[in-house]
Amino acid sequence: MGLKTALPKLELYLYTAVLYLAILWAGSWIWEASSENMNRKVFKKSVKPGWHYFGRKMDVADFEWVMWFTTFRNHILFALAGHVIFAKLCSLISPRRRSLIYGLYGGLAVLVSMGWSFLALVLSHCFILYSVALVKRKWIVFIAGLASLATFKMEPFNSWQEGFVIGSFDLQDILFYGGSGFTIMRCMSFALENCEKKDGNYSFLDLLKYNFYLPFFYFGPIQTFDQYHDQANNPNLTRKQREMWNITTKALLHLGVILLVDVFFHYLYILTIPNDIKLVKQLSDWSLAGLAYSNLVYDWVKSAVMFGVINTVARLDHLDPPQPPKCITMLYVFAETHFDRGINDWLCKYVYDYIGGSHTNIFKELVATLCTFGITTLWLGPCDVVYIWSFYNCLGLNLELWVATFFSLPPFSTIEHAMGEAMSRRIRGIFGAVNFWTIVLYNVLALNSVEFAKLVGKRLIVQGFPQSTLSVLFVTYCGVQLVKERERKQALMDELEQAAVPPTPEEVGKEKTE
Repeated sequence: MGLKTALPKLELYLYTAVLYLAILWAGSWIWEASSENMNRKVFKKSVKPGWHYFGRKMDVADFEWVMWFTTFRNHILFALAGHVIFAKLCSLISPRRRSLIYGLYGGLAVLVSMGWSFLALVLSHCFILYSVALVKRKWIVFIAGLASLATFKMEPFNSWQEGFVIGSFDLQDILFYGGSGFTIMRCMSFALENCEKKDGNYSFLDLLKYNFYLPFFYFGPIQTFDQYHDQANNPNLTRKQREMWNITTKALLHLGVILLVDVFFHYLYILTIPNDIKLVKQLSDWSLAGLAYSNLVYDWVKSAVMFGVINTVARLDHLDPPQPPKCITMLYVFAETHFDRGINDWLCKYVYDYIGGSHTNIFKELVATLCTFGITTLWLGPCDVVYIWSFYNCLGLNLELWVATFFSLPPFSTIEHAMGEAMSRRIRGIFGAVNFWTIVLYNVLALNSVEFAKLVGKRLIVQGFPQSTLSVLFVTYCGVQLVKERERKQALMDELEQAAVPPTPEEVGKEKTE
């Protein structure tokens, strides 16, 4: 309910004003804490001299961001730029064989960057999982694939395999675990799609071309085999109207966001402060809420930018890669929470949706979520923090269905129908605000620490009740209502676009038959 009826404009303006004022208020507290404590001993490891123009130190606590856009920026740009130039030339010369050329270039790049032993290790896993794919039994594919993935995620197998890599450089561990982990997931996608193929089997060369596409190889995202195979082997390389303009615009947008985040890190040390629990205990409730929220927003921005850079290269190759993750500010349900759209699409297609079906049956949903988060735990690397994160997110996903099923029964469904769409949306907004902070707390423990998450939860729920609790929930409620309004407008636009599309000949024939 609540998609057709809009809330009054004055109410929406009030929600917008409250949300922005609250963000500025929390940001001012974090800025003050950052400025007054930049010389603390705990900060020395992660707060370094920044841009000379600002005259301030910079938060460099996130190794991944620094790796991508500072330390190894030139290496990554060189590899991706070489792929773009090489791929463009080969697409002009032989568009029908471009997927083969992409694979050859990617394999050569892996050989140069990681050596022949790592390449041989990856090829051996590819060959094993290809052999399993020929059996065409999904349960065997899952057993073999997850066993292979476990060898890179659990001791002593991962250390033993890492010993095959010759040499030592700063990026070696990242490339090793990134390349090997994504390889297993791609091989499983290939094998599962081969199980669906009715006539014959895909070739081992098809698997190698898919796996060694360089932009996706080390850092993802994962594009399922069926999508990549169809797109990379499509000889029609014509572009849609304004497609190059959109690609260029998004590339410039990503560049702007990178610069903005670097400027942001000079003034707000949102990654370093949570590591200093003594300082965190001295902060106000609003500062803690702002820190927890901003950490999730930053992680979304980081994922969107890094995958966005790779996706820009993929679009230049006439591919349609997985979209960036949905903004954390737009999330108030566990079913839409993810930070990696590629992994999310993979899990939904082969596990969550496959087992859960329409996601209305409580038992099927429980089995689907347990299997999904079981695989996710293995993918992230089994450890105490990941176990806790998986448990609470799995619980949250099931609780959503249980609560929705309970309130869909009479007399609650009758009462909701009688109260009207606008009031129904307001009440759902209250539940959405509570759910939003549940999502924040369940995920910030993995991004920062369990201790920080416990402290935030204790201050906002126990010590800060009722003033801090209700004020933070009210601000969140305003944000949820703005998101719901955006979703309402988007749903109406989708309905109009769908109505404007003329029916296909098949649909016309079906209507006549009926």
